[in-house]
Amino acid sequence: MNAPSSTLSLPALRPEAEGAPSSGIVDVANAGRERPGLIPLWVGEGDLPTPAFICEAATRSLAEGETFYTYQRGIPELRESLARYHTKLYGQPSDPERFFVTIGGMHAAQIAIRMVAGSGDEALIPTPAWPNFAGALEVAGARTVGVPLTLDERGWSLDLDRLADAVGPRTKVIVINSPANPTGWTASKADLRGILDIARRHGLWIIADEIYGRFIYDPETGPEGRAPSFRDVAEGDDRILYIQTFSKNWSMTGWRLGWLEASPAFGQIIENLVQYSTSGVPVPSQRAGIAALEHGESFLADQIARAAAGRTIVRRLVATGHVDLPAPAGAFYAFPKIKGVSDSKALAIRLVHEAGVGVAPGSAFGPGGEGALRLCFARKASDLEEAVRRIAEALPRIIG
Repeated sequence: MNAPSSTLSLPALRPEAEGAPSSGIVDVANAGRERPGLIPLWVGEGDLPTPAFICEAATRSLAEGETFYTYQRGIPELRESLARYHTKLYGQPSDPERFFVTIGGMHAAQIAIRMVAGSGDEALIPTPAWPNFAGALEVAGARTVGVPLTLDERGWSLDLDRLADAVGPRTKVIVINSPANPTGWTASKADLRGILDIARRHGLWIIADEIYGRFIYDPETGPEGRAPSFRDVAEGDDRILYIQTFSKNWSMTGWRLGWLEASPAFGQIIENLVQYSTSGVPVPSQRAGIAALEHGESFLADQIARAAAGRTIVRRLVATGHVDLPAPAGAFYAFPKIKGVSDSKALAIRLVHEAGVGVAPGSAFGPGGEGALRLCFARKASDLEEAVRRIAEALPRIIG
């Protein structure tokens, strides 16, 4: 039997599938992934592997034969550990029945979207924004409406009047990522109250991505040692779905382990959505998650300290005169605007080949992102110092 020819016309697919946008981040990464000596700052992960105490928990689980199907909602021990973690972090009692274990934060986001938005619906997203939100919404048949963040010398901010004005008859959900990827924008408690007021007024859902909540750099922004959360301002009946991941805090990006937090009233619905998407999360991965939550605070503290040092290093790009870069308030990305640049993807590819540095193009992050680059600074200082040196040397040559 002959293999299908790539020149043959393909059968028609659902327009949502055919229209799924490609990732500008992956496009650049594919252009330089195998380049010797390249310093990769293009994706949202650091350079440290998962610590041994987490890996050992998964190894023990495998050795004990925990290789069978398991609870769709997550094993009880992990859900109880998540409740303890949240109780300690937010100073509020937390119920294990609120937590549902997922295959990474992206799976949690997809389930949340499936719960509240679909064909013909609209979702508001402050932009520039992580592109996977818009992609997941559009694959579900919904339409994204970007609400531009404002940038000045103090950093990024959200105009609540602009957000309110963007609400239309088809709006069903507001997606809030704070601290934000890629800008580092971090909502204050006043911002969160204002967003929640808009959602309440119009009967909207909020999908809250607070995965970078431990990565903040100004004590005034988060005196509790974390970023402000909707938990600080919400009531029990507010329509909020929280998505989270183990990836960032504990260097577990490759484990694909996350969680969705929602009212226990939705438990059976979420269990069904897990069943019909992944049929659950491997138990050894969940054992690793328990180890991270219960023994990972010192490792996380080191991660935050490394990111704080990296934030200082990447801001040296301002000295080139080609870059505008207010200090990001949270997360672990720099999002410098490059003066005179209108094609950030082309610039990113040239930096791969001419400077040996991998960065993400700002155009990948939607409206307001063009002309910028995203650099992940959750890496060792020597790599970041060399990357800054290479970029600073290359920019005058590339942009003139």
